[in-house]
Amino acid sequence: MEEIKLTGESKNIVSDNIQKLKEIFPDIFTENKIDFDKLKCNLGEFVDDSKEKYSFTWPGKTQAIRESQKQSTGTLRPCEEESKDWDTTQNLYIEGDNLEVLKLLQKSYNNKIKMIYIDPPYNTGNEFVYMDNYDDNLDNYLKLTSQIKDRNKVSTNTETMGRFHSNWLNMMYPRLKLARNLLSDEGIIFISIDDNEKDNLKKICDEIFGEDNFITTICQKSRGGISNDKIISENHNYQLFYAKNKSIIHETRSEYGVKKTEDDFKRFNKDDNDGKGPYSLNPVSGPGGARKGNPYYNFLGVEGYFRFSEKTMTKLYNEGKVIKKNNNLYQKTYLSDLKDKVKKISTWWDEAGTTSSGTKLIKQLFPEVNDSIFDHPKPIELIELMIEYCNFKENDIVLDFFSGSSTTAHAVIKANSNENKNYKFIMVQIPEPTDKKTEAYKEGYMDICEIAKERIRRAGEKIIEESGNEDLDIGFKVFKLDSSNLEKWDPDYNNIQKSLIIDQIKEGRSDKDLIYEIMIKYGIELTYPIEQYGKIYSVGSGELIICLDDNITKEIAYDVINLTKNDSISRVVFKDSGFASDAIKTNIKEILKTNNIDEFITI
Repeated sequence: MEEIKLTGESKNIVSDNIQKLKEIFPDIFTENKIDFDKLKCNLGEFVDDSKEKYSFTWPGKTQAIRESQKQSTGTLRPCEEESKDWDTTQNLYIEGDNLEVLKLLQKSYNNKIKMIYIDPPYNTGNEFVYMDNYDDNLDNYLKLTSQIKDRNKVSTNTETMGRFHSNWLNMMYPRLKLARNLLSDEGIIFISIDDNEKDNLKKICDEIFGEDNFITTICQKSRGGISNDKIISENHNYQLFYAKNKSIIHETRSEYGVKKTEDDFKRFNKDDNDGKGPYSLNPVSGPGGARKGNPYYNFLGVEGYFRFSEKTMTKLYNEGKVIKKNNNLYQKTYLSDLKDKVKKISTWWDEAGTTSSGTKLIKQLFPEVNDSIFDHPKPIELIELMIEYCNFKENDIVLDFFSGSSTTAHAVIKANSNENKNYKFIMVQIPEPTDKKTEAYKEGYMDICEIAKERIRRAGEKIIEESGNEDLDIGFKVFKLDSSNLEKWDPDYNNIQKSLIIDQIKEGRSDKDLIYEIMIKYGIELTYPIEQYGKIYSVGSGELIICLDDNITKEIAYDVINLTKNDSISRVVFKDSGFASDAIKTNIKEILKTNNIDEFITI
């Protein structure tokens, strides 16, 4: 049985990419190094050897790419006391720097997210708290958190800094790079932005997601007021819309869009009483003519440009779906064929709400706070449209890693209520402090996360009250970014004083903290239930067994086996220091292997 050594680092993206290259081009590797000349031969005409080539670059880009490849040594610590419905909910609320959090989610949620929505900083010169320290971003965040707890302003990004746009691009690039890995093959991402960085955002998204996967830029009216200090009042935002794989969306494009309402079906007012149901008659003429590439021919005595080829027209006619009436040709479109079809996206200009409607909704949820809690909260109508267009399936996940006031979580719960579904959400937000002058601060909301969590609680309860659906999942598990729970997994483990500590859990940390860290580092979703049997833990009804006993014996090995009766389960984690000797460890390996447990993991 092979022993797998679990480390304290997040997914190694570079190693994974190299492995994929080996699978596609095994011949380019010589002594485990890439022979770029052989790679060029494999790529043929797709290699650009010219010195001048189209590219988008800025100061710090190489470092930003490397940052997306770095592994995190941090963890996410569970906070049951701040959560809602901990034992049953499938939703997550994560407090921490989203760059580190995205790294930690790479194993557990790789290729699992259906939709990502983010509303990142627009780079207007206001507070900007995502200034990454590329030497140790986790340590930077922990220091930042300490500052936040003291209610100090963290940092700003202003045009006088000299690298105004570069700073913003260096912040966004690694986050989007990591976010793409989390999207499922049918996944899509929406990004809100304004004129300040729209062009730059489009360029890095083209690079990260691929120009071929760009769907559209949606212009949305974001406010109703007029700015008198501007030459032209900027009352709009943009939603950049990309797919992980646009070709898959095209294959299933009838699934993407807004479901038709009853008003859309009023035109189906004809019925031949032949059992096929009501239908409407639609012209088959090609209004664009030759300019649109419509074919020109004579069919049943009617000559002109048509929507269909002559072959298709003949087929439809033979099926009774094309008829001649008043010297014109029409296609029968049956209601039964369109009931589940959808409309395509056209414009959201007047349909997606405004910041005013977003502010009004929050004030309704927080009547005790008279002033505005958030400056520019996103309207829930905007996120609802996005969810509607995605045609979600049961248990699909929505991720928002600039979650702010948690409008996205609110929209997911509302969608579940309206559609009787069980979509899930993952919210990620840095605990940015609230202004001491605001009523929100005076009411005890010290940072954005505290307001957002309370918003989800109140919104969920209100939706249940209005809908009467007591089965809605309105809960969320709270996790907070922190350093590793194990001394030996900390970056400063090589310190001489700490090198004598083998598997010691840090002071103030619990077994449950370590259990969740193992789940993250191994790749198990954080919403899986955990059952405890002494020092043995069963994750996800046996998906993974974790034994934290310091004295592992044959009896304990058989206790583990009794928890792995499901044939699909064969993974067990032990503390390496729990084995008194190598001989005992080898013996227990054999016992587990005999009982069909072939993944033996140590920490």
